[in-house]
Amino acid sequence: MADLILTANLDDADDFYASLLAAYDGLDKPASDALNARLILVLANHIGDADVLSEAVKTAAGYST
Repeated sequence: MADLILTANLDDADDFYASLLAAYDGLDKPASDALNARLILVLANHIGDADVLSEAVKTAAGYST
């Protein structure tokens, strides 16, 4: 089992963030929510480790907005 990585681990983070924002540009709330859901499912499939995904859900749910 792999551990969830919570430290910076992304090459070219600024470029990724810009492309992520661009993907949402012009979307209304329902379309943005649908993109979120698709992105979560695509990344979950790529990770493919139920334990890591469970840890990620618990970690994300613990954050307050």
